[in-house]
Amino acid sequence: MSKRIKVGVAGAGVFGGYHASKYASHPQSSLAGIYDIDESQAKQLAEKHATAAYTDFDVFLSDIDAVVIAAPAIAHFSLAEAALRAGKHVFVEKPITLEVGEADTLSALAANQKLTLQVGHQERYVFSAFGLLARKRSPLKIDSVRRTAATGRCEDVSVALDLMIHDIDLIRHLTKSDIETLSASGDPHDASAEICLTNGTLVFLSASRRSDAPERRMTLVYDDGIVEFDFVKRAISNSTPAPLLSDFSNDDAPLSLVDPLGHGANEFIKCLTNNHSPAVTGEDGREALRWAKRIEDVAGISVENEPNEQERRRA
Repeated sequence: MSKRIKVGVAGAGVFGGYHASKYASHPQSSLAGIYDIDESQAKQLAEKHATAAYTDFDVFLSDIDAVVIAAPAIAHFSLAEAALRAGKHVFVEKPITLEVGEADTLSALAANQKLTLQVGHQERYVFSAFGLLARKRSPLKIDSVRRTAATGRCEDVSVALDLMIHDIDLIRHLTKSDIETLSASGDPHDASAEICLTNGTLVFLSASRRSDAPERRMTLVYDDGIVEFDFVKRAISNSTPAPLLSDFSNDDAPLSLVDPLGHGANEFIKCLTNNHSPAVTGEDGREALRWAKRIEDVAGISVENEPNEQERRRA
């Protein structure tokens, strides 16, 4: 692959704009194009970065080496599948797809064609930088809350696949365990779950996108102390003897804390230039999705998200 990787962004919305800025400024990539079925949206973002705008996905793919999929979740599978079949490396935002079988298809395609498939669970980089994922101990109890106000974005999926899935990915890697028993309740915008994992860890998850005030925190109860994060206030307390970072707002903080999205872009480029495996794999995305779908099923949550062909490629 050439030294400067030609990266395209599929999705000219808010998050697509964030991704576009990372690859436009990266020394080892060039932002080769913006795809969206909304021509004005594509042109607006493309003009900002002096690149090309596309409304034809196949033409877009022919002009790039790798694609970042920041379209609504309803389009993730069709866009990622088309890109992988065209021989392009893929970074897809979470959730990887809407169905577990679709995630399996993407992972198989990437493996068969020796292509990178990376999933956008950026919170993982934050926990890794703190040192939590390196701990030998598993928490005895995890209490996680993730709430935000209504924005109208990402409502093609439930709050479990939109917000809660972040914490699911973290919990899977903190505990290296699976679901044993699960109870859950809620609706597409507010949900909670109580899980007992196979290693005995008790997990309490709560997520909402109808909250009056933002709240994003996690409490980890270990046998040797408690770690508490408040991501909104950017505060952490730690009573365990583990040598964890205590501040993620100082000037010396690593990029993974200051700019997890930028760190994820760096990781993606490293995979393509150095033949590394991604830090967050398609299998990781698949397993986080599997847990979230279990929560939806138990809670009886459903979302109308049967797209027509145009909607499948909507960005």
